[in-house]
Amino acid sequence: MSNNTSLPNPNDDKIKKGSLLAGSVLLCLITGGLGSFFTRTGPGTWYAEELIKPELTPPGYLFGIVWTILYILMGICLFLLLTKELNLKEVRIAVAFFFVQLALNLSWSYLFFGLENPVAGLICIILLWIFILATILASYKIDRYAAYLLVPYILWVTFATFLNWQIVVLN
Repeated sequence: MSNNTSLPNPNDDKIKKGSLLAGSVLLCLITGGLGSFFTRTGPGTWYAEELIKPELTPPGYLFGIVWTILYILMGICLFLLLTKELNLKEVRIAVAFFFVQLALNLSWSYLFFGLENPVAGLICIILLWIFILATILASYKIDRYAAYLLVPYILWVTFATFLNWQIVVLN
């Protein structure tokens, strides 16, 4: 007697989760890469030559390191959210907030650097901060580790908001 039913392969779930994790992190890193397309800070650029920057502005190389780490943490957060029951309203809200903040993250680079408009950047980064907070609060109800992964991000964006505001004031 032949049985055509096969047992579930536990490796299939590991492969799916591994692919989801990789895809989530890659999505965030690609978003950061797209944003860096607009972010020109070297010699001869508007940012380097024309703007008065606050004394607390970190050296340029630090931004790439910090943002890479933050995008990886964001990707892990997204992965944790996507592994929850997506048919639950709370999960869909947290994921929606995540994607709104990710879009605002990219928009800030375009507005501030691409359009050379610190005021528009400031408005955008304030909205970004609000949606990061909303994502943290919504995520905490579902997976507190997903929420904790965004704490360094909101701290960095708080600092970046201060820098953006100072650039508006100084210029």
